[in-house]
Amino acid sequence: MSPQQEGTFCVHSTGSRPKLVVSADGQGVVSHAGSRLLADLADVTGLTTAFTDGLRRLRPRGTGHDPGRIAVDLAVMLADGGEAIADLALLRDQTEVFGPVASTPTAWRLLADIDPAALARLRSARAAAREVAWLQAAETTGGIPATRAADRDLPGLVLDLDATLVTCHSEKEQAAPTYKRGFGYHPLLCFLDNTGEALAGVLRPGNAGANTAADHITVLDAALAQIPDAHRHGTDILIRADSAGGAKVFLAHVRALRERGIRTSFSVGYAVTEPLRRAIQALPDHLWHPALEQDGTLRTGAEVAELTGMVDLADHPDGTRIIVRRERPHPGAQLSLFDLDEGMRHQVFLTDTPHGEGSLQQMEARHRAHARVEDRIRCGNATGFGRFPSRHFAINTAWLELALTAVDLLAWAQTPLLKGELACAEPKKLRYRLLHAAARITRGGRRLHLRISATWPWRDELVSAFARLAALPRPAT
Repeated sequence: MSPQQEGTFCVHSTGSRPKLVVSADGQGVVSHAGSRLLADLADVTGLTTAFTDGLRRLRPRGTGHDPGRIAVDLAVMLADGGEAIADLALLRDQTEVFGPVASTPTAWRLLADIDPAALARLRSARAAAREVAWLQAAETTGGIPATRAADRDLPGLVLDLDATLVTCHSEKEQAAPTYKRGFGYHPLLCFLDNTGEALAGVLRPGNAGANTAADHITVLDAALAQIPDAHRHGTDILIRADSAGGAKVFLAHVRALRERGIRTSFSVGYAVTEPLRRAIQALPDHLWHPALEQDGTLRTGAEVAELTGMVDLADHPDGTRIIVRRERPHPGAQLSLFDLDEGMRHQVFLTDTPHGEGSLQQMEARHRAHARVEDRIRCGNATGFGRFPSRHFAINTAWLELALTAVDLLAWAQTPLLKGELACAEPKKLRYRLLHAAARITRGGRRLHLRISATWPWRDELVSAFARLAALPRPAT
């Protein structure tokens, strides 16, 4: 075989497929071309510049790769579906599209150098870029969309807190047995339900408590710091959580935020205790009302009622209300002995939303919409949360921050740049249809052209997204 023929193979046709000759000598061909959209978005929102300023001290004598640019490239790689630092090679080997990209050892060194002070600067940089992204969304699409429940728009912003378990190898620092008999980490996260942005997260050992009030307060404060001032003050902010967020200390903190001009309220799960069981059994039938589906229709076999005044809530913030839903159990539902005796599944939550600001059914549907956070976490697990690269806890903490950034980039791309079903698609669909699109690089008129295949089904959506990106207003410098 001649050198020219080496690496060339003939693939025989199967059925109606054409015969192919496969070789590795293509020129000007790139894959994952759509991910350039996210890299440019990081520049347009000022994220790259802010990361550069925040990590400037980590650049030895001003030489080598810009640490801020490395951090952005890692976030783009994670948004693209990468799972390990070595996956940065996808960007590095396509310099015509992504420019110079750091080597794997250089990226490792950056993550190792991110100490708590540098991590705080990364978070400040994310907040600054978020403010720009929200201003751009306001000028192009009318602003941050309202989240919905029971077929109605909810006022203001809705923050969802929840924890997840990440299985890790036992050699990882601070990996520990979890309450579900696994082994790994137990991060606590906060998402903005309006857009799907990952506002904040704290990496914790696997044996961290699910209902630790101090951790919930830390994550909530970090999430609020990510919200631009114009929205953090003067906008209603609803905090949702499951029963792990029902600690009295945490609810008192949510209420105390009002003294700082932050209009927070809560809707959190509550454990079904013996006094609650007695109160539920004492409720007359005429106090139960039909529950609602998220589309506003009646939810078959489900009813809601208010227990306020029937259960002692003296240690909770003034105005706390307690609401219960009972429902015929679905196959496979986890039932307590009380549920088995009653033949119904009961779920209880607390809220400080006052009377007159929505019916019981609407508030219950609003709280049940907290379940969307499970989808956010599932998508986050495929965007960096689900696999941590190092044995060192500090490196994995920095990795989590970049994974949060990756989720943000995807959300910022969807708000002003995408339309239709892609504007609310999960990362897997975005990658398959847009980010992983192949293209050809050509030069002409002193310009570099990225030519998406004319037969790619979503070529128009991708080209339109790049056009909208180019039209976004730039932050003042």
